[in-house]
Amino acid sequence: MLKNFRILDKQEVISSHRIALVFGITSMSTFKRTKLNMVKQICTHSGSFHADEALAVYMLRILPQFKDANVVRSREPSVWEQSDIVVDVSGKYDEAKGLLDHHQREFAETFSENYKTKLSSAGLVYKHFGLDIIKTLQPQLTESQAEFLYQKVYRDFIESLDANDNGISNFDSEELGVKPKFHDKNITIPGIVSGMNPRWNEDSSDATFDEFFFKASDFIGGVFTNLVKGYGESWIPAKTLVEEAIDARFDVDASGKIIVLSQFCPWKEHLYTIEKERGIENQILFVLFADSSGKWRVSTVSLSATSFKFRKGLPEPLRGLRDEELSEKSGLPGCIFIHAAGFIGGASSKETVLKLAQMSL
Repeated sequence: MLKNFRILDKQEVISSHRIALVFGITSMSTFKRTKLNMVKQICTHSGSFHADEALAVYMLRILPQFKDANVVRSREPSVWEQSDIVVDVSGKYDEAKGLLDHHQREFAETFSENYKTKLSSAGLVYKHFGLDIIKTLQPQLTESQAEFLYQKVYRDFIESLDANDNGISNFDSEELGVKPKFHDKNITIPGIVSGMNPRWNEDSSDATFDEFFFKASDFIGGVFTNLVKGYGESWIPAKTLVEEAIDARFDVDASGKIIVLSQFCPWKEHLYTIEKERGIENQILFVLFADSSGKWRVSTVSLSATSFKFRKGLPEPLRGLRDEELSEKSGLPGCIFIHAAGFIGGASSKETVLKLAQMSL
């Protein structure tokens, strides 16, 4: 959890104006420029809050230059002028001046030319600071790995928050006449954050809204940080293991269609990516790996990450068989099972699952 969140009270805001007068500063914009060596200030709007600005503030405070920043929640232009960066309020988008709002009618900014989703305050902060945020959270990454993760985190997480805040549906359900089978609003992250606002019949003072805002910011910020760390510390290292297995595929079988992972890891998405990078799409048909019990598995490769259809299945006559019956009919010792659908099988040794894969070829 990020520490030292602090809201400036009205007296502190007045004191800022007094400081400006003491030093002969005649405008708050001039005062803002003199704050380079002072504690920085982040501003977002007061009142009810949403997931996008809750995350935007959290992400900013990950950065070294903002980690000790004061946070102000206000709709007063004079307070915006005092702040180093203003998110989700002000009606202006001017990155050079630290104004990151998306509510103005003419706003149409997207993450890149590859996206059509209009940014929210979360997307704006991530677009301009996301690469540095990734590097701060995962300093061990190479430049190319950090850039790769920067793109992936937007695609897999931030874009959906942008879409939600801008009222963009994941699919055109009304136009297609599709009705949802159940309601999931209260289990989505934006829904949970929205539910963390004070209730209409509870204390609705600015202080209460501020207190609840920072709880919500910690919540969604924790989800974001866990995602980035998971990708950086687990998902990216898994790609290295898959690359090594692909490099050694001809040592496993002369066909080059079978790979062996040195240890189990999430491999499917990496496999498709590496195949595309190397121009060898659809060439790998089976993946062998040891499971948590020390037994071995042979898995087919699906046509895509979400498909139940595979490139090549395990032998049809052996599907649905187990243990001794499977060993007897296959002529291989130590067989455990082959799934009835033919997409995965198991045995007690690496040698046996390799033979099952080779039989399938």
